[in-house]
Amino acid sequence: MVSSKRRKIDHHDDDNNAIYAGGLYKSSMFKLQVDEMLAEVQPNYEKRAGVIDEALRTLKGSIERIEDREGLSILEATKLLRKSHNITIPFPDPKPDENAAYKLAYRKPSNVNVIGSYALKTMVRSENVLVVDMIVKMPESILQEKDFMNYRYFYKRAYYLACVAAGLQDAVYDQFSLGFEYQNGNSLHPILVVKSKSKVKASSESGFAINIIPAAPEAFFSDSKLHPTKNSIRPKEVSENATTGHAPSPFYNASLKSDSNLEPYLKLLHAASKQSAGFKDSCILGRIWLRQRGFGSCLSKGGFGHFEWAALTAILLKGGGTRGHNVLSPGYSSYQMFKAVLQFLSSTDMASKPHSYEAPSDFQPLKSDSPMLYDGPRGQNILYRMTSWSYTLLRDEAKTTLEMLNDAAFDQFESTFILRTDQALQRFDCLIRIPYPTQTIEEFSGDHVISGAQFRRRLFEVLREGLTDRVKLINIQEDVTHSWPIKSSAPSSPEKSSFLVAVVFNPINIDRLVDHGPSAEEKKKAAKYQKFWGEKAELRRFKDGSILESVVWSPGSSYSVFQDICTYLTMRHFGADVSKSLTFIGDSLQTSLPSKGTSSKAFEALKQAFHAFEKEFRDMESLPLQLRQLSAISPQLRYAAVQQPNFSPQQPMNNPADVLIQFEGSGRWPDDVVAIQRTKVAFLLKIGSLLEDSNSDTTTRLGLENEDHPLQNCAFLDVIYESGATFRLRIHNDREQFLLERQVKDKLTDNRAREDAITALSIYKRVFVQLPLLTQSITTHCTRFPLLSPSIRLMKQWFDRHMLSRHISEELIELFVARTFVQPYPWRAPSSAMSGFLRTLLFLSRWDWRSVPLIVDFTGTMTSKDVASITMRLEAWRKIDPGMNRTVLFAASNHDAQGTAFTDGGPSKMVAARMTALARSACKLIKDQDINLDHRSLFASSTTDYDFVIHLAPKFAHGEARKAMKQKFKNLELQSEADLELVGYHPVNEYLQELKRLYTSSIILFHSATSGPIIAGLWNPQIVQPRPFKVNLAYATHPETDAANEEEREIKLDQSAILSEIARIGGDMVSRIEVFHQL
Repeated sequence: MVSSKRRKIDHHDDDNNAIYAGGLYKSSMFKLQVDEMLAEVQPNYEKRAGVIDEALRTLKGSIERIEDREGLSILEATKLLRKSHNITIPFPDPKPDENAAYKLAYRKPSNVNVIGSYALKTMVRSENVLVVDMIVKMPESILQEKDFMNYRYFYKRAYYLACVAAGLQDAVYDQFSLGFEYQNGNSLHPILVVKSKSKVKASSESGFAINIIPAAPEAFFSDSKLHPTKNSIRPKEVSENATTGHAPSPFYNASLKSDSNLEPYLKLLHAASKQSAGFKDSCILGRIWLRQRGFGSCLSKGGFGHFEWAALTAILLKGGGTRGHNVLSPGYSSYQMFKAVLQFLSSTDMASKPHSYEAPSDFQPLKSDSPMLYDGPRGQNILYRMTSWSYTLLRDEAKTTLEMLNDAAFDQFESTFILRTDQALQRFDCLIRIPYPTQTIEEFSGDHVISGAQFRRRLFEVLREGLTDRVKLINIQEDVTHSWPIKSSAPSSPEKSSFLVAVVFNPINIDRLVDHGPSAEEKKKAAKYQKFWGEKAELRRFKDGSILESVVWSPGSSYSVFQDICTYLTMRHFGADVSKSLTFIGDSLQTSLPSKGTSSKAFEALKQAFHAFEKEFRDMESLPLQLRQLSAISPQLRYAAVQQPNFSPQQPMNNPADVLIQFEGSGRWPDDVVAIQRTKVAFLLKIGSLLEDSNSDTTTRLGLENEDHPLQNCAFLDVIYESGATFRLRIHNDREQFLLERQVKDKLTDNRAREDAITALSIYKRVFVQLPLLTQSITTHCTRFPLLSPSIRLMKQWFDRHMLSRHISEELIELFVARTFVQPYPWRAPSSAMSGFLRTLLFLSRWDWRSVPLIVDFTGTMTSKDVASITMRLEAWRKIDPGMNRTVLFAASNHDAQGTAFTDGGPSKMVAARMTALARSACKLIKDQDINLDHRSLFASSTTDYDFVIHLAPKFAHGEARKAMKQKFKNLELQSEADLELVGYHPVNEYLQELKRLYTSSIILFHSATSGPIIAGLWNPQIVQPRPFKVNLAYATHPETDAANEEEREIKLDQSAILSEIARIGGDMVSRIEVFHQL
């Protein structure tokens, strides 16, 4: 019989499951993933605690046995430690006055204790070793009440730490290595890092480090004197007893107060873990979330890490809400608590409106653009290490994650906890390397300032005011501090001569040419505006009659306008030396695009020509049937072609833009598919005649296609306008689908005829049904997302340079990139071509296409049932075709729930694997080289991986035939007539089609339309193997020479003969064939 207590526990577990399963995700899958992750990320405490605890006991005993040191002057203490142990005391800057009246002494610590994640058991596995924090509390006897003033406490703290290091050097030198480090990058907080000298490799599975942290006695320094609004640093010429007229020192005060609060926060977090069962796991979830986004308690990582998350969660369990109510309920599950903290971070602006918890009645928040969460009982601003830019970035990440978790259709577990978003080139749109000024005069601000921080803060203020709404985010990457030996001085800060500023563009405003300032009537604002912009500011009258201060920039791309602004601002406010040394990172990718990069003017020109073409059609009165619809299906008409459609009267388009024409239904169409194709020819001839009659400058040409496939469309009409715009017209008759489906279902149809009908039906649905819908969606989203078009073009160029574009359709590539924009998580939608391209590469590198479908929700209306249905359809395909011989990639969208419109028949499993391998290699390169990445390396492809390479004569390469026809002089070119024979003329494509038809079973061919005049090939390994002789083989063979006798002799693929045939077919087009591997 089950006890009532056990039944309650089971009921509680069921409730927890229901919280997950009954929430936004409609299933328990998210809970299962969270549970599995929590089990995986936590270290094995039982396995590792023995070694770590033994080390802690050894260190504790050694510290407690260190002999006391009597009070010495600063000069004497420094010399003695240097002489006896060769240890340099890690005094913070400014260094203490050697003639100071106070003494430095060492006494046995009043307490030695372990704090932090190890004590609470909220650690997670990481690439680094486990770090355990151990505090050494300084006794009150060596401190004085006024030590909070002018760094006196921090000087005594540094001396105390150096004495601990000297004592441990004597006691445990053989067991441990010692080094100094700034705790969380704060130069006021040097700590001693102890690492084992064990021969066992210090990996994440076995290694550990112990941070020894000096701590101040609780309540020794008055909270009222360390409020954020108080000043604790006085200039030398001012008396320490002066109490008024000084700027506050919030960072200094909080740094000192945090030394007193190490144990109180341990008690707070421990109480919270007892109060709420979900507290610890929620802290682990928060820690993982922060780590994946590059946040940490360190100043260089934003100043918000796992401690700040845990302390914030514990405070919100006790209060923090309206009227003192708690924001979090102790009954929340770990996931609910995690999400509620994100909600608090995203909705509460603690920078513009400081937040406090149980603050004393006389507490006055500091007016600043830095965030404040004041913990009254402990007198601490928890967010004191954060800057205004890191806080803005944190809130933006919290808002984005909340939107992810509220997405009911898609499972966002990986986006929330697995994917790293801190890779700079994928996260931001542009980075600026800015040098520190050679001569910086740091003005006294009243607070402790890390070296270089004043310049960074001032730069941020200037950029924020100057860029306004052109950018969504500005983030400054702080200097990273490193540990140093105890026998050396602390490294100079900043260690580097420059730092990085990263921005996220607002694509709507980034390329704006005119900035509007205040009205001329607003004298003070106008004067401030003129002072900020200097000679660049000018008074202008606008069409609406307003007279405003304005700044005008030269036309150009979004990057060029942005660079002009940043260069001018740094020149005006920081001097020519800084301005001339700016390095911009991120614009190189878009410059690699052909034509005019990200400009869409050429596409717009073709769109206007298409609208004129459509109007001309609708105005025709002599058409055989009434026009229903004219649909664009060409990449050139949806802003997605790599080469922009440049045309002129003397140079018509080489690639006609594909267009479908559909007439109103009529019973006069034949009931036979082949007869319908023949009728289309007559229709096209009639249309061509009408177009030429209506406009004598229009030329039409009828073309035939698919001559060996009578069930497929057999004719098209090229319409060439005087402007050079060229359209390729095909007729769409929806009766074809019904007739083809009937032929497929007819049981009397033989297998070959049925296969032909299936193929024809698949092509019909792709060309006449899916392509118009895709074109409409891509066109709409290119308007909605201005950077979608250049991102698609970059992605197509990447596939082409790696010679995969003949195997992976353009439409499928467009779906890859569209997914990055419409389902952008864990980021927001890309706002530059670089971020759009690199994030798509990341998706391809992680996409498990064997078991996961590509789903693109263009309209945002898909439900979880739709997603589940598509996933089930892929599973059904894998059961029907486990070898993936027909459908390898499954790409579904709102228009194509079947998922095979653009993947039926290609790519093969080998090509798909090649795509994944190349994407992974590219992402590894991006990760390794980071901001030093040369974008050209992403597009470089080696030919040595192929078995042979066919080198083509240069004159037959893409665009060379057209170049050969161009006149040397512009005036002669304008006088010459257009050569219409070049329209649609692609000899290399015809050659490739012929080779594919002849050698489809024995060779896989690869070709790039832009990278060079070569065709690469791989032999089919199944065909290459020797086999018994058989008549009517589809390829050339020769007998094996090493057989024991004639009867056992087998035949083998004759590679040399086939390559000779390939050269003969190519004729003058082939210059030579290079063989790399003879199988």
